[in-house]
This record gives sequence, C-alpha cells and structure tokens, in this order.
Amino acid sequence: MASVTDRRAIDAVPPPLLVLGGVASTQFGASFAKGLFDDAGPSGTVFLRMLFAALVLVAVSRPTVRGHSRRELALVLTFGVALAAMNLGFYEAIDRIPLGVAVTLEFVGPLTVAVAGSRRPLDLAWVTLAAAGILLLADLGGGSIDALGAGLALLAGVFWGSYILLSARVGKAFPGGAGLALAMAVGAVLLVPVGVFGAGTAMLDPTVLVVAAAVAMMSSAIPYSLELEALRKLPTGVFGVLMSMEPAVAALAGLVVLGEVLHAREWVAIAMVVVASASAASFASSENVPRD
Repeated sequence: MASVTDRRAIDAVPPPLLVLGGVASTQFGASFAKGLFDDAGPSGTVFLRMLFAALVLVAVSRPTVRGHSRRELALVLTFGVALAAMNLGFYEAIDRIPLGVAVTLEFVGPLTVAVAGSRRPLDLAWVTLAAAGILLLADLGGGSIDALGAGLALLAGVFWGSYILLSARVGKAFPGGAGLALAMAVGAVLLVPVGVFGAGTAMLDPTVLVVAAAVAMMSSAIPYSLELEALRKLPTGVFGVLMSMEPAVAALAGLVVLGEVLHAREWVAIAMVVVASASAASFASSENVPRD
C-alpha cells in the first residue's frame, strides 16, 4: 500500500519541479562534497561518492553482464571511464575555483552536444553567446580565475558531453538502470588508486563516510530518480531548458553552503551561458518528435 501511496505522491509533483529538484540536489550535493576536501581531498571525495553511488545503484538495479556481447560490455566500460574522468575533473576543478564558475565552464559540454551537427544560423548565435560568457568568466588577463581549475572544468565538460552521448547508447543496450549501475561500478574501481591515496586515513573516519554517502545520494541516486520520472512526462526540449539552470543553481549552492561570493561580472557570465543553453535546448525541441 505504501508503494501505491508513494507512486501517487510522485505523480502529483509537477515534472518541472522534479527536474529542478534533481538539479538542486546535484549542486547542493557538490557543495557538501567540497566540504570534505580538507579531510579526504578531491580525489578521495569523488572516489567515496562514486563507490557509495555504485553500491546503491547496483543494489537497486541488480545488473548482470550475462547475455551481453563484448561490444556492449566495451560500451559500458567506456561509459565508466567517462563517468570517472568527468567527476574527478570536476571535483579537482571546484577545489580551485568557485562551484558556480566550475559548473558554468563545464556546461560547455552539454551545450556542444545540443547544437552539434546543427546547420541553423540561430544555433551559432547561442554558441557565440555562451563563448562570450565563458571568456567573460575567465577574465583573460585579470588573473581572478585559477587557470588550472578552469581547464579542469572545461575538461570535465568534454567528458560530460561524452557521458550524454554514451548514456543514450548504454540505455538501449542495458535494461533500466543496469548500464548506469555497471558504469558507476567501473568508474569507482578506476578511481581506487587516486582515491585511496587522496583520502588516506580519512576513509576510516565514520563522519567522512557518512557525509560521503549522503553526497552520493544527493549527487547520483536522488537526481537520477527525479530526472527519470520527469522524462516520462516532459518533452526532451523542455527538460533541456530546465537543466540549463544548473550553473545558476550551482552558484547559489556555493553561496549558501560555502560562502562563495561571486562578482557582478561572474553572475552576468553565468546568465549568458544559461540563456544560451536554455535557448539552444528550447529551439532544438521543435525538431524533436513529440513524446507520447
């Protein structure tokens, strides 16, 4: 009876709120993760987060490798590499630059995927607007943004774009969340060397482990579940527009949780990237086949 009640409760929530809830969960989870850096370091924190996320996803999805071809297994292995690289690059970036700035730079990946292959002149305008925002954010010559941190955020964006492309293929090859669960497990294994070195004895600290488990839930399990429910009811274009709020929400999370105050120039740059991403997603939706 409880499951029926839970299902009705979820159905009663407007899909846009589900997406925004997932975005907020992800970014506030990242802000809490940054609070662990002093104890476990960015590499140790991302390892613990992916480890706990893998345990949860494997327990829920109960994936199996039986019945899958070598090509499909290679695909999920590649997906795991992209997950590990994306998250490690992002955590190393936010160790050096504010969360909102890092997410804005990282968002270049999804934006590139959104407009890739398009021949519409209007998409070139959105890319130009986003590029202007990135240049404004980087403050070339001003020295206000750590160059290595910005580079790592952009690199994480490359792998975020790869993640988007690979997730669609993995979703077709593996049922439900099995592909994501296997990829998360692969990513956690790949991060063992740098994670153990980075975390050290902090891996034995109960407080660190509890916070890392909470971060895993906030950054992986909860947003994935909310977004999955939202995608059942929303056109992909609308979903993309709502997801474009990530940089702004990240900046807000960084301000509230970490006290990272951004200047007016940085807020304007974030707004430019948000508008470009939302516009690209919105106009792309007109080319999509409507969902049933």
